[in-house]
Amino acid sequence: MINKLNLASKPFRNRTLPYLIAIFLLGCTLAGAVLTFTQWRKIAAENELAKTDIEQMDVELKELNAKGELVQKSLSPAQKQLMVAGHKLVANKEFGWSRLLSDIERVLPGSVSASRISVENVYKEEGRIKAELEFAVLSKNYQGVLEMMDRMNNSGNFRASLRGQDLQKSETITYSEYTLHLIYQPSAGMSVTPPTDTVLTDNAQPGGNQ
Repeated sequence: MINKLNLASKPFRNRTLPYLIAIFLLGCTLAGAVLTFTQWRKIAAENELAKTDIEQMDVELKELNAKGELVQKSLSPAQKQLMVAGHKLVANKEFGWSRLLSDIERVLPGSVSASRISVENVYKEEGRIKAELEFAVLSKNYQGVLEMMDRMNNSGNFRASLRGQDLQKSETITYSEYTLHLIYQPSAGMSVTPPTDTVLTDNAQPGGNQ
């Protein structure tokens, strides 16, 4: 009786379970491989489509550049000047001149007065409107002009460089008119006002902002 109850010589064995586990793992591996291959095929197809689109756009861009060069060569000097003037007109319409005057007044020290502003050019650079200006001021001392230029160059709106100095005399005072070259870029998001080609302040006197 005791020998019949001793099962150690015949341990329990389930030969089916290991095969089921192996089949399950193999199925998961195959499913993962199929999914990965499908994703790879999809990405490869998208890359190929994008490559085709880029090549097509490159061809179209070259054709447009070639046509543009032909148009440029076919234009007469008068037509080229008219085209440049048209581009400047578009830029002028997008330029806020009242903002320019406000920004200039903001950087003028009390000892410096604006006397003359001449617009030399208006253009676009990297999508931003800019203007080249000839700007003249009156001051009794050069230190005030240096302070003004320092304010301009630190404002983020102006790049100022001195062009010349013209000594002026009256019956009571001696002062100078300083001429500067300015590159002006209005701050982003400013409102646009109708353009004015030239702003003059004929009655400016040194020692007060105009």
